[in-house]
Amino acid sequence: VQLVESGGGLVQPGGSLRLSCAASGFTFSRYAMRWYRQAPGKERELVAAVTSGGGSRNYADSVKGRFTISRDNAKNTVYLQMRSLKPEDTAVYYCNAATSRGDYWGQGTQVTVSS
Repeated sequence: VQLVESGGGLVQPGGSLRLSCAASGFTFSRYAMRWYRQAPGKERELVAAVTSGGGSRNYADSVKGRFTISRDNAKNTVYLQMRSLKPEDTAVYYCNAATSRGDYWGQGTQVTVSS
């Protein structure tokens, strides 16, 4: 199983980024996918989740209305569109798949929101 995140970077407050997570090694379309983040000195927190078919999505209160999770099962990829970014969104963002064979994580991608 491999999860590879991309799309992070430095952005000014109010800006936007789109993260991608390319999955391989398992049947992507069978499993819910999640984005987590971890800021320095803080615990990892769940940001957003999407069901296997993409029909249901959930968000942390702190990102509701600003972030959108989506997936393309034909491309084995899950996305996190982030808008109206705030300095408190600065963190390493991780993609997660909880499959029947275990719980898998990507290496993370750094998002820094700063002027």
